[in-house]
Amino acid sequence: MAFELSSRDLEPLLQGACFFGSGGGGTMISARHLAANFQRGEYYPTDKVRVVDVDEATDGDCVMVAYMGAPDAINQVQWPNGPVEAARAAQQRLESQGRKLAYVAAPESGALGFVVASLVAAKLGLAVVDADGAGRAVPSLPMLTYAAAGVPPTPAFLAGESGLCVELGVRMPPPDGQPQEDVSTVVEQMLRPILTNPQFGQFGGLAMWIMSPEQLGGALPVRGTLSRALKLGRALQGGEVKTAEAMLDFLRRELDIKGKLLFGPATLASAEVATAGGFDLGKVSLEDGERRCTVLYQNESLLAWDSAVSHPLATAPDAISYFVEGDGQHVFSNGDLSGDDHGLDPAVRGRKAAVIALPAAAPLRKGLILQSFADELAQLGYLGPYAPVDANPEGAR
Repeated sequence: MAFELSSRDLEPLLQGACFFGSGGGGTMISARHLAANFQRGEYYPTDKVRVVDVDEATDGDCVMVAYMGAPDAINQVQWPNGPVEAARAAQQRLESQGRKLAYVAAPESGALGFVVASLVAAKLGLAVVDADGAGRAVPSLPMLTYAAAGVPPTPAFLAGESGLCVELGVRMPPPDGQPQEDVSTVVEQMLRPILTNPQFGQFGGLAMWIMSPEQLGGALPVRGTLSRALKLGRALQGGEVKTAEAMLDFLRRELDIKGKLLFGPATLASAEVATAGGFDLGKVSLEDGERRCTVLYQNESLLAWDSAVSHPLATAPDAISYFVEGDGQHVFSNGDLSGDDHGLDPAVRGRKAAVIALPAAAPLRKGLILQSFADELAQLGYLGPYAPVDANPEGAR
């Protein structure tokens, strides 16, 4: 059912979305910088945003909008100029074809993804669809349900904060009997190097996967994700969820999600991160006596190890999220845990945190999406199979 977001809803939205983002989906820092300027005035014609269900999005076309690139590089942005200009380019293309852009959708669940989609909608007079392409955040485009549904990813528009906008069109050759590479994989391989251009500075606004109402249902099978993030965020903001156990109870009772405690609460001990090719690559470690839990990430958390166990605690596509106990903020992305020196932020060092796994949505457990996650895990050195956390009580084996 349609509902309205106001500027005061963005803080709980980004908090809840951060937890569902598996350590990625943009930082809360970057989302807050953008949300702080959401008020009716010279830039935004309104401080309200309409949110609609997938089945209600019948008045025109929809486009996926996002920031693409290294979370560290996006942290200081205060206005969503890149995504707005990319979406405007998609809108103009549709108008030239006698079509109308009416909706935007986030790529994934994450603090930045939902905030950006909401702000672009407010700026351009559009509505946001209450769904996304994964139900968690992902490091690459082929991991999204838009790609799995076969929606053409081009034309794709990548816009920098400076105003430079690149349009990408890809036409694959006819199949010659060999397995054909997914088009979204080719698009990503072409877009990533553009982000390293000085005029982009490791990030840009992205608009792609233009969808008609007839295509939208198949492209967005993971639904209600914006509203669930808002519900969790309101509970966090209201002080209803203060411990990892309370978080697991809330997920089960209010959202019908069977999360699993992987490790902790234990002490946040260290973090390492380096930025390359539009990605933040790193790891976060927690210590409990002689035991150490290490979460490996490529923007998003993909793999969790326990030093006392011979197999992973969890692997993507299951989400791997943090809940930090005690006073202050409870949810963090990997980028939020890193300080200015790319080590663990001193503000969180020594705090007790839990690592919690959330079962992946069904569309992420098969086909192109599952294979894409397997390819990313192989880059991290894990060559084993996916073992869902909700199928194996002891984690991946």
